[in-house]
Amino acid sequence: MSRTILHMDLDTFFISVERKKDSSLMNRPVLVGGTGNRGVVSAASYEARRFNVFSGMSMKMARMLCPEAIVIKGNAGVYADESRIVTEIIKERVPILEKASVDEFYADLSGMDKHFGCFQYASEIRQAVKKETGLPISLGLSINKTVSKVATGKAKPDNQINVTVGTEKPFLAPLAIKRIPMVGERTYHTLCNLGIKWVRNVQELPMEMMSSVLGKNGQTLWEKANAIDNSPVIEYHERKSISNERTFGKDTTDVSQLKTTIEAMAEQLTYQLRSGGKIAGCISVKIRYSDFNTYSKQTRIAYSSADHIMIPKVLELFESLYNRRLLVRLVGVKFSEIINGSYQLSIFENVEKTAQLYMGMDKIRNKFGARSVMRASTFGARSIGGIANPFNGEPPILLAHRTQ
Repeated sequence: MSRTILHMDLDTFFISVERKKDSSLMNRPVLVGGTGNRGVVSAASYEARRFNVFSGMSMKMARMLCPEAIVIKGNAGVYADESRIVTEIIKERVPILEKASVDEFYADLSGMDKHFGCFQYASEIRQAVKKETGLPISLGLSINKTVSKVATGKAKPDNQINVTVGTEKPFLAPLAIKRIPMVGERTYHTLCNLGIKWVRNVQELPMEMMSSVLGKNGQTLWEKANAIDNSPVIEYHERKSISNERTFGKDTTDVSQLKTTIEAMAEQLTYQLRSGGKIAGCISVKIRYSDFNTYSKQTRIAYSSADHIMIPKVLELFESLYNRRLLVRLVGVKFSEIINGSYQLSIFENVEKTAQLYMGMDKIRNKFGARSVMRASTFGARSIGGIANPFNGEPPILLAHRTQ
């Protein structure tokens, strides 16, 4: 029995949420992202895209291409709340739901044709989302995730496409090869140099030839272009690492500012670990200098989520990595090798007192926000944030780097 996979995508999600809050933004070019010259565009309205503005572009370039655009910094918390509402609407109507990103969903409707017309049912779900949230959403329906995702992209904005069984390859054939989800800029240029610009070009080639050019990725690309994709709908995403990065508005050698920033990030990340009942076994620190050369260093530790263990290790890595002769553009902290567990305290510590201290601080943070309790040494880094528990099975919200 062939599968029936639904893909749904909220159209220009961040923009749509902002327009829901402020109707004066309707039909106007709007950008969400970092507001400074070093900011990055996280989302662009269709009106702004007519000026060749797109997500991932520097905000400085976007402003030059579309001077009349309205630029909004964006609020990850608001977007997360709206996303959760949409998730619940879809989740209660489908047997298996995968939340691929904050605005993108897969559902497995296989077998439901016995009771419903799947495309009609998917259409009803889409209308329910629109009615209950006021947000535009598009969908694609087919036998697998790849074809459904491509169909959704072709259906946008605010529309739907059903690719019936047996028509998958003809549906994909006339499309640009960039429509296949795994094809990024580098792969696209490689394929163009080989004269491969359309999906039909890949369909006409033997799989071995694609493999010889792109290795294992070549085989995967050939399969996707031929509508072969057996990947399942996965209900829960397990986070293996958490991280935080900050780009400075102006390159700096201010050691005090650098230390304040990375210490605040480490403090926030340890709070997130404890909120999710997790501990980490590896710490990494990253520095990007003004010449864009980027360096990182990591160390393994005894599994922990305690501030007084993690933060000194972060500062130690920073000290060994930082080159004081160069201006710094960006710093980052990452915790990885994450497993379930509670932080381990030394037998030489007052275990009960330390545990109660962390519990008390986290209780206040849970009620009043992550920065409601902070170390005096991190007081100057007020923009450090993030959701309290990133281990809820949902993918992270990707906004442009904030500036300090």
